[in-house]
Order: sequence, then C-alpha cells, then structure tokens
Amino acid sequence: MARNEQLIRQHKILQILERYRFGRTLDEIRRELVEELGLTSLHQRTVRRDLEALQAAGIDVADEDSSRGKVWKLGPGVRGTHKVTASATELIALSLSRDLLYPLAGTPFWLGIESFWSKLRDQLPDAVWDHYEAYREVLFVRGMPAKSYKQQHGTLQTLHRCIQEHRVAEIEYQPIGKDARRRRIEPYAVVFYQSSLYILAAASEIAAGRPDRIRHWKLDRFLRAAALDEWFRVPADFDLEQHLGQSLGIFAAAGNRATSASGSAPARRLGSPKTPGTRTSRSNAPQMAACC
Repeated sequence: MARNEQLIRQHKILQILERYRFGRTLDEIRRELVEELGLTSLHQRTVRRDLEALQAAGIDVADEDSSRGKVWKLGPGVRGTHKVTASATELIALSLSRDLLYPLAGTPFWLGIESFWSKLRDQLPDAVWDHYEAYREVLFVRGMPAKSYKQQHGTLQTLHRCIQEHRVAEIEYQPIGKDARRRRIEPYAVVFYQSSLYILAAASEIAAGRPDRIRHWKLDRFLRAAALDEWFRVPADFDLEQHLGQSLGIFAAAGNRATSASGSAPARRLGSPKTPGTRTSRSNAPQMAACC
C-alpha cells in the first residue's frame, strides 16, 4: 500500500503545479498536500523525493531560484498544448466506452471522462465528427441501468480519503430488506463491477484473520460516511489484485464451502442463471464472502 500512497502524492503534486504558473516552494507544496489529502503530517524530504521521482520518470518538472527561494514548476514539455488525434473509428469505439461508463456520472471519474471528451471535441476536424455523428445515429447502447452517483458524491469522496489515509470510517448502511445500521469499516479500495461501485472494506467488528472480515459494500446502500480519527493497517499479506482474481463476480474468495448455482445464497444474490441440478462438487471451491 505504501506504493499506492506515493503514487497518490505524486499525482496530487502534478495537480498542484498545474495550478501555479510561477511554481511553488517545497514547503508550499508540502502544506497543500497535507491540506488536500487530509494528512496529519508530511516531511519536506518526502516531498523532495516525490519530485525527484517524477523527474526520473521523465516528467518535465524543473526547479529554479526565485525571490521566494527555490521553486518547483512544470516545464514546457508538460504545459505545452498536445494535439489529440483520433480517427472516426477510434472516436466511435471511445464513445461506446463512454456510454458504458455512464453509471459513473456524478463521480470524480466521470468528470475526467467528460474533460477528455471535451478536449477531443475541440481539437478534432469537423469531418471526423460529422462521420462519427452520422454513424452514432444508427448505433446505440442500451440495457445500462438508469443510475447516477451524484447523491453519493460526498460519500465517495469521504471513503476515498479513508482509503488514501488508512482511516476508519463510520457509515450508515442499509442492506436490501433490512433497517439501516451504523457500522465501522476499514476501506481498502473502490471496485467498479457491472455498472455499480463497491467499497472493498474490512468490517471493524469482525476479528482480524476471520475469512468473512473483508466484504464488498455497495455504494448505493450508503446513507452517510464519516472519517474517524482512528487508523488501521492493511494486512501485510493482503493483495488486492489476487483477492479480486479469486472472486466470482463481486464475491470474494474467503475459505472453503461448496456453492450451488441453483440454490445457494451467494448464487442467488449474484443473479446467476438458475440451472436445476447444477452444483459444484464438495472440493476446495472458494467460499464467497457475503456482499453487504
């Protein structure tokens, strides 16, 4: 997870430098990182190492002397205008992908998608757009759920902050058919699956080491979320990619238990086709941790 924290800091540094044409001092960058990422502390040496890592990666970040001391700023290689090119075929493929991701509307991810789409619209020739628009008149995307995460925008921001800082979150969560409950969770990641967002998190009330501790919480069912002044440690042996790779749909592997495609609770919740008589053998098939 330390690698993820470094990448998050470096991305935020680039966002900060993009806002200031004349650059920022090391301490100014540090203070903005602390404020915008909600950190409790951050040493200047860490910020310097992040800037040097960006330079080593080939990003045009320069330092120069000024009346305020040494400042760091983006060079012309980053600030310069880069013409975006795409063929009509590529534009059609991209627009279909954009339609498929429409359930992300109202999230920071969708803002990035729309920003890039606007840049394409501004830079591509009219002839390319004319061909694209004519083709899209006979090509539609249907079957996507009519949903938006605008109402959960603040909740998602809070949970994203908890993921970045390894901060415990207090949530109000309402499973289907049940009353809302106040819970404490330790968020690890955000997962986008079949047009819905899930928060992969550990339930704080369940003892460490139990296979059902890590669960997938559907964002639609969050009524509120608050970051607490309590922190957690992600298990050293936890691998997010491996965890998701062992999943059946959005259900995560968590022990050993046979499941039934026709009658088991996990199969029903997942929405699997009900095929009478179809069962998994009693082997080492992974148990599916309940999706809350």
